[in-house]
Amino acid sequence: MRFRTVLAAALLLTVLGAAPAAAETTFELPTPTGPHAIGERDVHLVDSARGRELMISVWYPTRPGAGPKAPYLPAAAAAYFDQGAAPALGLPSGKVDWAAVRTHARANAPVQGRWPVIVYSPGWASLRALGSATAEDLASRGYIVVTIDHTGEAPFVVFPDGRVVFSQQSKDLVAGMRTRVADVRFTLDQLPGIPGLGKAMDLSRVGVIGHSFGGDTAAEVSTVDSRVDAAADLDGWLAYDVDGKQLTRAGADGVTRPVLLMGSSGSTSDGQARSHRTSPAWKSLWEHTSAPKQDITLATAMHYSYTDVQWFLPKLAQQVPVDPKVQETRIGRIDPRVSITVQRSAIAGFFGQYVSRRP
Repeated sequence: MRFRTVLAAALLLTVLGAAPAAAETTFELPTPTGPHAIGERDVHLVDSARGRELMISVWYPTRPGAGPKAPYLPAAAAAYFDQGAAPALGLPSGKVDWAAVRTHARANAPVQGRWPVIVYSPGWASLRALGSATAEDLASRGYIVVTIDHTGEAPFVVFPDGRVVFSQQSKDLVAGMRTRVADVRFTLDQLPGIPGLGKAMDLSRVGVIGHSFGGDTAAEVSTVDSRVDAAADLDGWLAYDVDGKQLTRAGADGVTRPVLLMGSSGSTSDGQARSHRTSPAWKSLWEHTSAPKQDITLATAMHYSYTDVQWFLPKLAQQVPVDPKVQETRIGRIDPRVSITVQRSAIAGFFGQYVSRRP
């Protein structure tokens, strides 16, 4: 099984109807570093042409003020996350009150201003929630960030009417990529029509970012959608197979937009840190891309260092038993503060130059 699907597979081991964890342990996400207060709203999208429904979260600058903080997970999803993700992260289930975890964003706060747009796609069979810290930080710096759950592939998606749609995924990553690209493009189509938010979105300035297969998705979308100004791939393979022989289109042909690659040691078969020098797929994209490109490697990080797991797993390890071997496999030995700081600086600098168009 491919490394990036290990946590995804575990996420699917949910218990239907399980009660939320009877626990008091929670955590806080890293504090956003930008000057803006942030708001968040969950939005339900319906693609009638494809017979698909999506849930997205929109993160955006708002006025400072009172109001309830948005939950990290929908209440209906907390038990499923606890039963599936916690053991895969080395956490015993029932020890963390996931339903009580809050973000820094104010739920349904009014948007203030008009901002460039960044779309975030999570890893294969993963959840948009695991990109919340990245979304919050970008929103605090002056972006509207849209995170997507890919219904039918995500382990579960909670809709406003209370329905919970579980994964129906196959192992066909090529078909999965087609669906994901269509999801991102459909979402971009729908953004202007979101009441109270659409007019605040400057869709003449768009970036796409993702972790793992979501990073591959970001690169892929940039090859087919002219609205995308830049793409960031956080430790994605750029290939559909572990040997890197079946490349994605972006991997094989390169991209025509500026691209940021950020790698780790956690998804290579030989343990080398992923870069365009060590990964055949990344090397191919690098050599076939004439647009501006950056490659940054966190050598002591692991694959899930590019998600919220980098931050919350060490925090939780101070309060509940965490399997140290699993922790090292997921996030490596890098200092979480260093990892988060480097990621935020690199991502904000990249999108600042190529999406916000600041020097």
